[in-house]
Amino acid sequence: MTALLLLLTTVALTAAVPGPRVLLRARWPEREPVVALWVWQCLVGAVLLSCLAALVLGAAAVFDTVRIHAFAPAPPAVTAAYDLAAAPPGTAVLTLLLACGAAWTGAMLARELVEARRRARLRRAHLRERVPELPAGLAEVDGPSGDPADARGPLLVLEDEYPDAWLIPGAAPRLVVTTGALRRLDEQQVDAVLAHELGHARAHHDWLLHLSTALATGFPRVPLFAHFADQTHRLVELAADDTASRRCGHRTAALALIELNRHRGVLSCAGTRRLLGDRVQRLLEPPPRLDRARRTATTTAAALIPLLPLLIAFSPALALL
Repeated sequence: MTALLLLLTTVALTAAVPGPRVLLRARWPEREPVVALWVWQCLVGAVLLSCLAALVLGAAAVFDTVRIHAFAPAPPAVTAAYDLAAAPPGTAVLTLLLACGAAWTGAMLARELVEARRRARLRRAHLRERVPELPAGLAEVDGPSGDPADARGPLLVLEDEYPDAWLIPGAAPRLVVTTGALRRLDEQQVDAVLAHELGHARAHHDWLLHLSTALATGFPRVPLFAHFADQTHRLVELAADDTASRRCGHRTAALALIELNRHRGVLSCAGTRRLLGDRVQRLLEPPPRLDRARRTATTTAAALIPLLPLLIAFSPALALL
């Protein structure tokens, strides 16, 4: 039992501290943002599964009720293999800390989802005020929600001099573009913006952003979670840029990004503007992708990382086979 808890703690600490340092120093994530996102998710999964496995084992060692329910389907030999009675003295304290951490994680995730839904409602309400009412004869083409914006299809144009474009996520994602943006962009550049935003929607980047934000907010001093949030915001944009460039060309995607953000100082070096400049530079001078063998090897190796805590947790039972 002591060895299991030590191994799970080692896996969690390794994935949480040195793991992100190694990934941040690597240069290949810039070339393969989708693979890099997968690796970050696997590191986070390894930490969460390690903590969850340690919580279950610790609770089974401390509380008889948990032990009975956790090992009810298992034969007596499996229960004896875990040697729960030989748990170290600090198991109760560790279990309490892990239980508090799990409750806090759930609370942060719930808070982020509630806030996301609140922001979405506000955006839709604001959009509803700005979308003109449809003539009575066209009422039957309104969407199921009764919102006149639902009848506009995947592209909704708003009368506004400010150049902007954004995505409304959901079952039927919709791209909102202002007339100010349309005056700056040609038809191919609009297609590039649409491909970029739909790339976000198809990959469900909004859910990944919610997860990373919740973990970073709940545990700001954990290096993995803090870097996970920062890198997720960066990598999802790079991945969507790749989607747009594959459909419309690198130059068209870069020009669309420049025109849409020209008023923000796209080539400056401050904060998010630096990211915009990096994205433009990457589109104009696209880095070579990893070959298929390296992509497959990296993806497979990353997928094995979250399996480590599961193998450790089930190793006493597997040893009996």
